[in-house]
Amino acid sequence: MSENMHGNRTQVVTTRLRQMIVAGDLAPGQRISEREIGEHLDGISRTPLREAFKILAAEGLVTISPNRGASVTALSMAEVEDTIELLVGLEGLAAEPACARISEQDLAAIDELHQRMGAAYRAEQLMEYFELNQAIHQHIVDAAGNRVLSRVYAAECARIRRYRYAGNRRHERWDRALAEHQQILGALKARNGSLLRELLCAHHHNGWQISRALVEREFAADATVAS
Repeated sequence: MSENMHGNRTQVVTTRLRQMIVAGDLAPGQRISEREIGEHLDGISRTPLREAFKILAAEGLVTISPNRGASVTALSMAEVEDTIELLVGLEGLAAEPACARISEQDLAAIDELHQRMGAAYRAEQLMEYFELNQAIHQHIVDAAGNRVLSRVYAAECARIRRYRYAGNRRHERWDRALAEHQQILGALKARNGSLLRELLCAHHHNGWQISRALVEREFAADATVAS
């Protein structure tokens, strides 16, 4: 197998595992069986699978331990909420410099992502919708031109991806989130940094209100099973 083909297989496996974790097909704390996942992913070999584990461990979605192998990282509710607050703060820091510095080319790229997200919403393709949503937020933060800010934001987003995804299972949140994104895009195009900061903050808090109730139920269910 060529190096390029091997790398592609690792990328495909990483993407599929990430989606399974985010969608809740693999639960927090669950051990990931190499044999079962290999069979589920059309007989994928152990090498790209183990490389995928390493990539997802770096993202904070998987924990690798000597005795247990790979398992889905489980965070506490406090850790998730603390991270949400951090992301709100980071986006707030990015808002005004992003409006001041963003190029027309980058605005067009975000606009295109927004249109694709709308199409995914209409097609009820939840995972694609969510990934495009996340990409839009990362692009806005990147537009601020602060590499450290972008790196920290990306890392913390990855860590709590599955918990934020939970709120998108409620269809009414889709409707509201899409409308909020339209307002966010409008503020960005108008280069109104203070308005953008307020809209981003409200958007996060509105989303977390929905997600929090669902995540709390998951934590309660996990605690019941454990006891």
